[in-house]
Amino acid sequence: ILFFRRTGKPFHNFISWQDLRSAQLVNSWNKSLLLKVVHVIFTVLHFLTGNDRYLAPSFLTFSTQQTSMKLSWVFKNIYEAQEAAKKNNCCFGTIDTWLLYRLTKGSVYATDYSNASATGVFEPFTKCWNPTLCYLLSIPMSIFPPVKDTSFNFGSADSEIFGVPIPIMAVVADQQSAMFGECCFHPGDVKLTMGTGGFWNVNTGEHLFGSQRGLYPLIGWKIGEEVVYLTEGCMSDMGTAIKWAQDINLFTSVDETEKMARSIVDSQGVCFVPGFQASVNDPYLCASFMGLKPSTTRNHLVRAILESVAFRNKQLYDLMVKKVCIPLQTIRADGGVSNNSFVMQMTSDLINKKIEKPANADMSSLGAAFLAGLASGFWTDKEQLKKLRRIEAVFEPQKDLEEYRPAMDTWLQAMKRSLHW
Repeated sequence: ILFFRRTGKPFHNFISWQDLRSAQLVNSWNKSLLLKVVHVIFTVLHFLTGNDRYLAPSFLTFSTQQTSMKLSWVFKNIYEAQEAAKKNNCCFGTIDTWLLYRLTKGSVYATDYSNASATGVFEPFTKCWNPTLCYLLSIPMSIFPPVKDTSFNFGSADSEIFGVPIPIMAVVADQQSAMFGECCFHPGDVKLTMGTGGFWNVNTGEHLFGSQRGLYPLIGWKIGEEVVYLTEGCMSDMGTAIKWAQDINLFTSVDETEKMARSIVDSQGVCFVPGFQASVNDPYLCASFMGLKPSTTRNHLVRAILESVAFRNKQLYDLMVKKVCIPLQTIRADGGVSNNSFVMQMTSDLINKKIEKPANADMSSLGAAFLAGLASGFWTDKEQLKKLRRIEAVFEPQKDLEEYRPAMDTWLQAMKRSLHW
């Protein structure tokens, strides 16, 4: 969100990560000669220096999910924001910055390293907002907030809001918070969040891996001198597809889906391609069912949707194994879709790894509480936090990957047919 620095009045409604209004701008940039020149320059720099900092720009491809493209769209389409930025009266913030600003009645304007790095406009190698990217996209550098530690005393909520001034002791991004809540504190620890979207995160410790195709680096959290880095891969559709299926009455309650999927031996060749929010690589990917037959039932459609979740999990996990040069350890899953044991078991089978599911699926809230508790002294170290973890279920591989191979190959073919719609 962008808002007036002096009054806090927003220039527009919240723009979510699923917003597609920048699709035309993204397409134009990805076809531009200037972007090709950028690729060449940074490819040469990476070759000469070996510095991973230059790796991401060497194959940079814009997507509608990126904050940079949303900001570029705003400054091209909202004249009021353009004029305010010229007068140093325009502030940018993700939801954390906005809430912090409002809770403190405008006295605190800041973000933390986890939220800043999640925007894609913050350079994790230098820990600064990226001036080169902002120059390319005509985004004023003056709009960005100061960046603070994740576990930190940000001040207090104004006493008029809650009756007393409540200290704000942590600010943290969604996926990094879930990672902390899962106690993924060690290099190689892996978190899978399955909610509206799907996110795979691996703790890379003190090592910051440059962006790879389909993966990108994040700052997990900064607490004092400790900086922990993550590598993330995401899929934009997951819970959205399941909610859509419910809205068109394929089932009444989400709890029914597992039983429906298990009531048949397979999806009878039916494939579901998720694409309601488009994909990272193709903003024009369409959501679709393929392979429909006269004998297709609601159960086949529901199973195809759940299988698509597991297949996407398999794709991202394989990418992480290939690109992240550290052994992957414990895998912990959270988010609403993790309550579906069909998806969890199929994912475990496909990646041939054990997956732990915690008793509490809402790890983002728990992670924020852990970070605030450390800053306030309620807990003194992470070992105390580990003792609070409760595991509800463990999913171990039960089927060989080859049993799924024909279905996954068919699904991959369906994915290709849905591109560039």
